Amino acid sequence: MPSKNNEFQSESAEFREKITALDAKLHEDFNAQFVVSPFLSRKTVSFQGNKDKPAYSWYKYKEAFSAGLVEYFLCGYAGPISGKVLDPFAGIGTTLFAASAQGISADGIELLPIGQEIIHARLLAEREMTSEDITKLEHWITSVPWKQYPERVPFSTIRITENAYPPETVEAIEKYRGALRQESEKIQTILQFALLCILEGISYTRKDGQYLRWDARSGKRRPGTKAFNKGKILPFDAAITAKLKEILSDIRHAETPPTLFPMKQTAKEIRLFKGSCLEILQNLETASYGAVMTSPPYCNRYDYTRTYALELTMLGLTQAEVSNLRQEMLSCTVENREKDLLKICPQWAPFIEAADQQKLLQTVNAYLEHERVSGNLNNTSIPRMVRGYFSEMACVIGECARILKPNARLFMVNDNVRYAGVSISVDTILSDIARTLGFEVENILVVPGKKGNSSQQMGMYGRAPLRKCVYVWRKR
Repeated sequence: MPSKNNEFQSESAEFREKITALDAKLHEDFNAQFVVSPFLSRKTVSFQGNKDKPAYSWYKYKEAFSAGLVEYFLCGYAGPISGKVLDPFAGIGTTLFAASAQGISADGIELLPIGQEIIHARLLAEREMTSEDITKLEHWITSVPWKQYPERVPFSTIRITENAYPPETVEAIEKYRGALRQESEKIQTILQFALLCILEGISYTRKDGQYLRWDARSGKRRPGTKAFNKGKILPFDAAITAKLKEILSDIRHAETPPTLFPMKQTAKEIRLFKGSCLEILQNLETASYGAVMTSPPYCNRYDYTRTYALELTMLGLTQAEVSNLRQEMLSCTVENREKDLLKICPQWAPFIEAADQQKLLQTVNAYLEHERVSGNLNNTSIPRMVRGYFSEMACVIGECARILKPNARLFMVNDNVRYAGVSISVDTILSDIARTLGFEVENILVVPGKKGNSSQQMGMYGRAPLRKCVYVWRKR
């Protein structure tokens, strides 16, 4: 008689064959929409495209796409946008600022306080600075007033940020925080923003996908792991003055950066809604936006409350507040518990059904559950995360269809992912759901070149290159 293990392996193979067949069928269904775009590149669809742009480069937000991407889709690909643009996952505001500079009013929704703070500080820096404010920042650069300031203002820590800085850096940060409290609210915001920009550089940590990676000099090292050295850890005084100089230089002297399209004379209004898009989208007016340009969290297990933990705690968040924030995020990490979507909005039943009826997705969900029961997953919460991700994204897509004007487009940057040896075609699954919920799938623009997989996936199942795409959907 066949062993239980052999039976599980046979069932797994059958699932993978079925997924391969359904994936090929869906890909063929969208074959005419798939286009390898010569404009797109890994640099264009990532933060790398902003590295040399004044203001956009102040804070290293690796999840951002480039301002050039926004300009291309809102001004080149789509032609003139009729009405406002919305980014329901605003991040640090790339869509908002790039659209505004092109004369398009922009609204954003952002859950993470670090993104909210950066957008607020940049708006102040670009639009409300006076000559007196500039003189005050120059004073901070030349006189380093925190060095002589007697009062230290401690900052909060949580379990994953304890002992993140050398002792002399902790003292400098606390004196800096004490000194900035003597300034106006506007200057305080800019000074705090500059501090947030340098935290990674002055700490023992480096952002590394799903978590913070700790330098061996911190004394934190998990048993069995290889010692990590991040290189030079910047001294506080040098790092903060360099960042303030950069910000001040861009405010005062930077010329308009080269863009694909001429910048309009008057930047348009930017509004930010603070909170989860699952809570906020449902309250926006129907048929009120001329475009949506966004990049949601990917279904890749990245936990932004961990990677941005230094910044969140510097903003004063407690352990409980960070944990609550994690649960409010779109389900993209294994620690997300299942959300009661119908409790959030009873009108979302058709959106959830669209995800539930998508054949490839439901086969993927069944396979991942089978692998969980078989003990073949490195984390038993992966099936729940994947189910939650697509159900919640279906609700986001349905709401975007409602708030867009007829014929308006939604542009979305996203990655395909791989779990338990199966590549999940996020692009075609979401496009199929979007088609059900009122969109025409105009294009699935493929970024040339494909990314790899985790070493664990490749070791167990071999390499399977994954697509990164920009979806272009038009509201019917």
